Amino acid sequence: MRCVRAEAALDPQRVHAEPLARVTVRTTPEDFQVEECLGFAPAGSGSHLLLQVRKRDANTVWVARELARRAGCRPADVGYAGLKDRRAIAVQWFSVPRGAQAVEAWPGLTGEGFEVLAAHPHTRKLPRGALEGNRFRIRARGEGIDPQALEERVRQIGAAGVPNYFGPQRFGRGGSNLERLPADPRALRPAERGFVLSAVRSLVFNAVLAERVASGSWAHLQAGDRAMLDGRGSHFAVEASDATLEERLARLQIHPSGPLWGRGTPPSQGAVRALEVEVAARYPEPCALLEAAGLDQERRSLRLAVRELGVQLEGGAVQLQFWLARGAFATAVLRELFTLADYEESST
Repeated sequence: MRCVRAEAALDPQRVHAEPLARVTVRTTPEDFQVEECLGFAPAGSGSHLLLQVRKRDANTVWVARELARRAGCRPADVGYAGLKDRRAIAVQWFSVPRGAQAVEAWPGLTGEGFEVLAAHPHTRKLPRGALEGNRFRIRARGEGIDPQALEERVRQIGAAGVPNYFGPQRFGRGGSNLERLPADPRALRPAERGFVLSAVRSLVFNAVLAERVASGSWAHLQAGDRAMLDGRGSHFAVEASDATLEERLARLQIHPSGPLWGRGTPPSQGAVRALEVEVAARYPEPCALLEAAGLDQERRSLRLAVRELGVQLEGGAVQLQFWLARGAFATAVLRELFTLADYEESST
């Protein structure tokens, strides 16, 4: 599957054709910092604990296993809202069964590459996706960055958003999660099932979004679109655009959406659905795998609003900060500014 078709996933079309510079964003873990925002308060009581953990150059799954060992529970009993890159500093939330260990014993607990910052009683295990969003602080190191061009590009991104592509991390090193696709999902090992199915779904979505970028319609509603509320999973049918929808679109309150492929046909209509079906038909084996796995059609916003966006030049580096809704990738923002040398190396 690592072929021309996979390029829609690994290097989809940009809105801005010319990156401003070639940069690296992971010279040290401190260059890439992310903090999860739950969007809700811990319950204050219950049979679980919510743990706020700071990890440096550590894998999320490995930290979860270490927390399970300290809590005396199975790794499967540990919850976390999402995976965070290893080569980074990430402040993220985990949950463990409360057990016999006192709440007060958790803050300050350390292990290789991580430290527990806070612990709060909570009513249930933290499920995947249980976030409002993520706050990023990223240092991009590069030469020849034009301050005026950077300021204008940042202004454009803040006003119009960026294509909501899945980032290269979703596809594995060099697209490895796409390389061996069995006809039967039961042939996937339990440890790889989620990664492979997510990568395949992301491939089809990125390919559809790249087509909408090419036509200039990725940020505009068309008849037959499903409009998605910003930062939420709910969407509604668009029979025709009108002044109210256009105003909400301009305010980044709603966005066009695209398919997360599964059984059945997309809920979009007309030319929008025809495009989605036509693009998906380029990937018959991946789509068949998703359908055989029992996944249903879902939607994802084609456009990503970039909130709290700020930029500062520091010598040969650019300091960026921004907030993204859950499920979004910081690389979707960065690639509209720069060529990312770190990810070039991991995609070859």
